[in-house]
Amino acid sequence: MLLSCGDALIDFLPSRTADGREAMTPAVGGSCLNIAIGAARLDVPTGFVGGISTDTFGRMIADHAAASGVDLGRATRSDHQATLAFARVTGTETQYAFYDADTASRNWTYRREAIARDGISCLHTGSTTLVHDQGAAETLAFIEDIRSQVTIALDPNCRPNLVKDRDAYRARMLGFCGKADIVKMSDVDVAYLFGEEAYAERADALLAAGTSLVVITRGDNGACAWHRQTGLIEVESPVVKVVDTIGAGDSFQAALLAALHRLNRIERRGLGSISTAELTRALAFACKCAAFTCTRAGADPPRSRELPAGCW
Repeated sequence: MLLSCGDALIDFLPSRTADGREAMTPAVGGSCLNIAIGAARLDVPTGFVGGISTDTFGRMIADHAAASGVDLGRATRSDHQATLAFARVTGTETQYAFYDADTASRNWTYRREAIARDGISCLHTGSTTLVHDQGAAETLAFIEDIRSQVTIALDPNCRPNLVKDRDAYRARMLGFCGKADIVKMSDVDVAYLFGEEAYAERADALLAAGTSLVVITRGDNGACAWHRQTGLIEVESPVVKVVDTIGAGDSFQAALLAALHRLNRIERRGLGSISTAELTRALAFACKCAAFTCTRAGADPPRSRELPAGCW
């Protein structure tokens, strides 16, 4: 199964009342939970590790995850409040204001004895969990404990408004990249972390440090990937009518991991020997799922039955 470790929260999304006034509508979110939900909806066995509140919002999170088929047996429920994030769409990007002090997610700690390891093929992490010292330290302990057995996938999904020391955060992300077999970043992440450095240069550096697959998503310009076996692969993104881009990157990562799982290439040895045709297929599928997510509001990744015939 796939396992996603990190943030689970409630997004408040921009909306309008019947008389046209601005409003905010709650929706379950959090990058790492979104990825677990996205993979589970694509019929891949998936679990979530992290803190989930027992308050009203926490129950919304748990019910939403369970309805999508995500295994919450490894999650930690607590009476700390749920994290809240208020979203505002500006152009093609979504900006967030986070309310995350003393929350269930922030207080999550890695407990080795509480996490069953049987059958795990891949562990994903990233996003807000890695911004804060405790979350990063607890996640790193988990990775160090399990990385000899499973593939590690990382999506930094940077949140600059939460970062207090950019240089320290960049160093932290490079450290996590060094532990990961799969590194997926958006073009916005690359710009924040590495400035104007060419994508190929950063990919080469990551591959030289031990990463097997580097993927950079470029919004409606598709995605590019680098792999020792296949070299550079580029795929296009389908043209769709965009409602918003919330959750598109998470949907891409979920679909990529699901595709690698379906191809029996998610485990480290299989990932290392993937063919050009297989990786192209996986990346194209991820682009299609991300584009589908953009056609409806919020982080609402597709289920297998919702995708057009032949999508996979």
